[in-house]
Amino acid sequence: MKKAVTPAQESTEVTKVSDATMRGFVGYQIKRAFNVIQDDLAKTLKPFELRMLTYTALVLIVDNPGMRQSQLADAMDIERPNLVVIIDELERRELIVRDRVPTDRRAYALKATLAGRRLYEKSVAAVTAHEERLLRGVDKDTIATVLAAMKAIEKAKRDGS
Repeated sequence: MKKAVTPAQESTEVTKVSDATMRGFVGYQIKRAFNVIQDDLAKTLKPFELRMLTYTALVLIVDNPGMRQSQLADAMDIERPNLVVIIDELERRELIVRDRVPTDRRAYALKATLAGRRLYEKSVAAVTAHEERLLRGVDKDTIATVLAAMKAIEKAKRDGS
């Protein structure tokens, strides 16, 4: 016996997808905004032959000369084996060097080369311009509120909340 189909159950062609329910979730909104930022950042970093992760690693190494690979992995919140690929790429491009730590022969201290520091300066300037362009029209108080919210979310995760 065939069930009667109500008008609500009939198949209709969707002409525009509504994500109204999803837009009510902070995580979804953050992800959508991140997609915009990430896409523009990739285009910004392309002339420097950097990706978001290699750029992040280079900046952290320049800002923290002598840091160990394990410290970099922790700072970037990535697994140490995944970091090796990033470090190898930066070293292959002669942007950084790995020096053995005299007190721990298993550890390496990471330092930027002159070429690495020069690329850092140019790429940081480009990323600064990228952020200014994307955040044009967003007032400083709103940006401060968003940054505080992001920090609170991170802290809640660290604290196990």
